[in-house]
Amino acid sequence: MGVKMRADCPRILLAGDRSSSGKTTIVAGLLSALRARNLKVQPFKVAMDYIDPSYHTWITGRSCRNLDGYLMNEAAVREIYAHAAQGADVAVIEGVRGLYEGYEGDLGSTAQIAKMLRVPVIFVVDARSITRSCAALVKGYMDFDPEVQIRGVILNKVGSERHADKAIREIERYAKVEVVGTIRRNEDMHLAMRHLGLVPVLEGKTRHEGFEERVDRIRQIVEEGLDLDRIREIAREAEPLPEIEPDLYLKNDCGKDLSIGVAQDEAFNFYYRDNLELMELAGARIVPFSPVHDASLPEVDGIYIGGGYPEIYARELSENQSFISSIQKAHEKDIPIFGECGGLMYLGREIEWDGECREMAGLIPGKARRGTRRIVSYVHGHLAQASPLGRAGEYIMGHEFHHSEMLIDPKARVEYAIRLERGTGIADGLDGIHNGNLVASYSHIHSASFRGFPASFLSACRNRRQ
Repeated sequence: MGVKMRADCPRILLAGDRSSSGKTTIVAGLLSALRARNLKVQPFKVAMDYIDPSYHTWITGRSCRNLDGYLMNEAAVREIYAHAAQGADVAVIEGVRGLYEGYEGDLGSTAQIAKMLRVPVIFVVDARSITRSCAALVKGYMDFDPEVQIRGVILNKVGSERHADKAIREIERYAKVEVVGTIRRNEDMHLAMRHLGLVPVLEGKTRHEGFEERVDRIRQIVEEGLDLDRIREIAREAEPLPEIEPDLYLKNDCGKDLSIGVAQDEAFNFYYRDNLELMELAGARIVPFSPVHDASLPEVDGIYIGGGYPEIYARELSENQSFISSIQKAHEKDIPIFGECGGLMYLGREIEWDGECREMAGLIPGKARRGTRRIVSYVHGHLAQASPLGRAGEYIMGHEFHHSEMLIDPKARVEYAIRLERGTGIADGLDGIHNGNLVASYSHIHSASFRGFPASFLSACRNRRQ
């Protein structure tokens, strides 16, 4: 058994009235402002997102962790929170969509996490074009579920000082909750976007001029608009949480002396820190590599190519033929390879995007191209056959997050490792193309929702090595 964990640092959750309320930008500014006060800030994101957490991690210098009440039970949510928050001065949780939006009822919602962690909520309202109606909106959200502790309000996209004063007066009169900040409409409060949401940090820093200056400007606007001292007071008023007996973050030796290569560059950077940390806790060494920049793979026992935007870097990936050759040779040697979404696209024959077609690794008989719709969904099903992901019949949960589709060569004989009961997958509810020790899927997995990962993958790496 592990040592019991207790996270006693102050905590706060920022939730929105809807997806476009502007909470992500405000959270980025708040994290930056708190860091500017020399505080150790631990960020969290509700739901299984990669891009917002990349900003949180970059700003705070601490790995952002995801909290999802659909994929994780309450014990797992509390353990992930307690584990990450150790040593922090304050924890800041960013919600997802509207406060009460979930998979079914409370399940998977920001409100569910707020109640699991007994965390005070700061409610972000898009106040554009409304004043007195802000009070009705806030009061309605407060009355909807009294167990959710809405302790403060931020009015975003305010048009003028008069607009703000009127809205504040009505909110405090009717909803009886304080307004802890107002943000005026400002074009500087926008970050670069594309088909899956915000541009990831690594790309923003290398491809978008003035990116870091824009983030710093957001910090300045938030510092001017929010009562940071009062927000910190509310965070300190969070009720104590019980100690946690570790169940997920346990040291073991199933990865002892193994080296796992992980693709980490502009094209591939969608990873949950927990997945990599559990490999390290199992004794494995994480070895970063870059399919964009490196000439070849390092010497490793397993290969993990996560999600990202290989379509944006298709030319660079395709032109790096020496690296593609090293991936092909690793597959010939039966080194376990797990490709996750972007990794699936890279391991295919081609990526066709915006009128250009580029050759890829060719280990999967298919071509990735822009799909007709954006897929954002939970998935669950069973492993259809034994693979580096686990034993046949094991239950698997995860999510999909992509705007591409994989067209499989109809003449090719293809086996799938995953049969989905919910989700799109690659074709007809099937996912996880399986070829020897290679598995590549659209499904993203998290070690707290699919407990077979990474232990099964590390076991495959050890078996191949022996």
